[in-house]
Amino acid sequence: MTQKRSAGLLLFRPAADSPGDGIEVLLGHMGGPFWEHKDDGSWAIPKGEYEADETPLAAARREFTEEIGLPPPEGPYLPLGEVRIPGGKLVTIWAVRADLDPALMVPGTFTMEWPPHSGRRQEFPELDRVAWFTPPAAESKLIPSQIPFLERLLGLLKG
Repeated sequence: MTQKRSAGLLLFRPAADSPGDGIEVLLGHMGGPFWEHKDDGSWAIPKGEYEADETPLAAARREFTEEIGLPPPEGPYLPLGEVRIPGGKLVTIWAVRADLDPALMVPGTFTMEWPPHSGRRQEFPELDRVAWFTPPAAESKLIPSQIPFLERLLGLLKG
């Protein structure tokens, strides 16, 4: 596999304060110093890269555990397809109806040199928090390249 690929899971549930067919989706705020003071456009679907020896769905489930620190919910998994993001990476997402208490999250971490050119390496959470959002709020929170997955989920749920 020469191009980078990522896969992830977009959790959705009935909206707590919306009777009828309203939903909420679970997004993660990206961790690390670059995203620390940003909000709109800095939340993402939990996902991560995988290699050729792993299926996209297996990678999505594994990455959910790595980023959230909890086992992935059981299916059924609804395919939301692929999107090629700026930079060329191909992202594949599945939606799954499930509930999750954001307070239970135990984020995975990554290490990077910080501050730049300091020679000092620090560890940061991959996602520093997760939260549930209605679709209009999620659209403003999501990084722009992932909005098509939210739109596809809404279309799928409308039938």
